[in-house]
Amino acid sequence: MDVRGWLGGLRLSGFTVIMLGLVILAVCVLVPTVSTYVGQQQQIAALQHSVRVTKDDVAALDQERSRWNDPAYITTQARERLYYVKPGDVVYLVIDDLPAARLPQEQRAVSRSVEQTRTDWTSQLVASIAAAGTARVAVQK
Repeated sequence: MDVRGWLGGLRLSGFTVIMLGLVILAVCVLVPTVSTYVGQQQQIAALQHSVRVTKDDVAALDQERSRWNDPAYITTQARERLYYVKPGDVVYLVIDDLPAARLPQEQRAVSRSVEQTRTDWTSQLVASIAAAGTARVAVQK
């Protein structure tokens, strides 16, 4: 196909040139407006999503607030969070102060001989008391 021959065969009238100029002008005018419109629609969608998330949060907080009106829920929270007990109850706290990585993976055989340790028992006692005071509490759900 001969491109030069094809382009040479095109005859543009004055009306065609004016219409082509108007189309180009319209595109130049409308592109920024359309891009602004699209950007605003994206912002509106993001804000609507934010409103939905906030409404869900408010609903969850309202539900939490309504739970605090129940005396049984308050009693349960006082027992779990503050370790309150009723008179006569016996409470056992199990403290798991070792991370999972430090737990022994396999059991060693029990030694029949008595071994002497080379650590100071007082520093071990103080470290144990400090660890017991700062340990996380396992809550059973």
